[in-house]
Amino acid sequence: MSNNTFMAKEEIRSYFTSAISNMYCDEVPLYKKLRDLVTRINQKERGKNAHLLSQNDWVNLGTERHGAIRLGTAQELSTMRRLFAVMGMHPVDYYDLSVAGIPVHSTAFRSVELKSLENSPFRVFTSLLRLDLIDDKSLQQQAETILARREIFSKKLLQLIKQSEVQNGLSQNEAVQFVKEALNVFRWHDMAMIDKQTYEILNQTHRLIADVVSFKGPHINHLTPTTLNIDDVQEALNTEGFEAKAHVEGPPKRKCPLLLRQTSFIALNESVIFADGQSGTHTARFGEIEQRGIALTPKGRDLYDHLLQQAKKNDRKNGGDQDYQASLNEAFKVFPDSHQKMRKEALAYFAYSVGHKVLNSNNDMTLDQLVNDGYLMAKPIRYEDFLPVSAAGIFQSNLNQKNNTGMAHSPNQKRFEEDLGSKVINSFNLYEKMQNTSLNKALAKMGIKLK
Repeated sequence: MSNNTFMAKEEIRSYFTSAISNMYCDEVPLYKKLRDLVTRINQKERGKNAHLLSQNDWVNLGTERHGAIRLGTAQELSTMRRLFAVMGMHPVDYYDLSVAGIPVHSTAFRSVELKSLENSPFRVFTSLLRLDLIDDKSLQQQAETILARREIFSKKLLQLIKQSEVQNGLSQNEAVQFVKEALNVFRWHDMAMIDKQTYEILNQTHRLIADVVSFKGPHINHLTPTTLNIDDVQEALNTEGFEAKAHVEGPPKRKCPLLLRQTSFIALNESVIFADGQSGTHTARFGEIEQRGIALTPKGRDLYDHLLQQAKKNDRKNGGDQDYQASLNEAFKVFPDSHQKMRKEALAYFAYSVGHKVLNSNNDMTLDQLVNDGYLMAKPIRYEDFLPVSAAGIFQSNLNQKNNTGMAHSPNQKRFEEDLGSKVINSFNLYEKMQNTSLNKALAKMGIKLK
C-alpha cells in the first residue's frame, strides 16, 4: 500500500478528538453545558482578539485542546505510547507529581510539528500510577495483582496499532475502525473490578490509587476546551450552577498571557456497583478549561517558578485562598508584561518572519534592530505543554485530597522512560528549534546574516 492511500495522522487525531468529545458529552452532561458556556464566552471575545489568532486558531477554538488519563502498569503505558503514535502524538516532557503528594508521574502525548499542532491541537496528559510509593507493601502487592488481571486494549485495536507500525499508516477504513476501538479504552465503566471493602481501603490510602486500580479501563477523567478569557469563565462557573475550583491555576491575568492557565468544575460523585454487588459512589471525572499564552525559555521558566512559589508563600502568610489572586498579582509585577521586553530579555520564544520593510543592505544590523525597524516580525510561540504545580492543583481539587505530607518527593524519569519504552522529548528543545528555524528561514529570504 502506498503512503498516499493513508489517512494523515493529524486527520485521525482530529477524528478521534471529535469522537471522544461526543462520547464524554454523552457520559458527563455537565461537560456539554461547560462547552456551551465556553463557546458563548469565546464568541463574545472574538471581536476583541481577531487580530491575535490565525484562521486555524479560530477553526479549532471550539475543539478540545487536551484530555487526561491515568494508567496502572508499565505495559499499559508502553502500549498507549504506540496507540498515540498512530495519531502522530509523541511523549513530551516528564512531570513528577509526587512533590504534591500524588503517586503518579506523567508525560503529555502531542504532535511535535507546529503546523500539525495548528491543524489538530489535541493532546493527552498521561499519568502512570506509582505503586512503589505505597508504604503498605501488602496493599501494594494486592493492587499489582488486580491490575495484572485487566487488559484495556482489544485484540482488534492491538492489531490495528501493529498494522499502522508495519505500514507506517492506516487507510481511511482502518482509521475509522481504529478510532472506534480506541474510544473503548477511554470509556467510563460503572462496574468496579473489586469489592467495596477493597475499594474503601484503596480510597483511604489515596483516592487516585482507588481510581486507577478499581476499574477495567482508564476512563478519560477530563477534557479541556480552550477559552480566550478564562477569568470570565471562572466567574460564570460560579454564577451558573457549577461547583468550581477556588481559583485559576497558573500565572495571573496579564496583557501578554504566559504559559497555561486552567480551571475546572469539581469532579462529580458518580454511582458504581462493586464486584460483590454492593453499590457506592466514585469521584473522578470533571470538566476543565484552559487558556494558553507564550512559551517561556529556561530563564523565563526559572523566573516564573520563583514568582509562583513566592506568591504561594505570601498567600499562606495572608490566610489562604481568599487572598491568593492578590498574592499572585503582586509577585508577578516583576515579570515583564510586554512581548518586546520578554524577547529582549530572552524570557520567551518567538517565531520570526520577513517584515513589512525591505532591507537593501545588511549594514551589520543586530536582531533587535531588525525587529525594531520592521525588517523582521517576531510572533510569540504558544506554549503547548503543562505545568506540574498547576496539574497538581487540578488533581488535588478533583480528588478532594490535600497534599499527602508523608509521601516523599521521588522523581524517577529513568524508570518512567523504561516503562514508556522511549525517551521523552524535551519541550525547551522543541521551542528553541521552532525559533531558530524560523529565524534562519527569514534571514535566508532576506539574504543577510546577523551581526
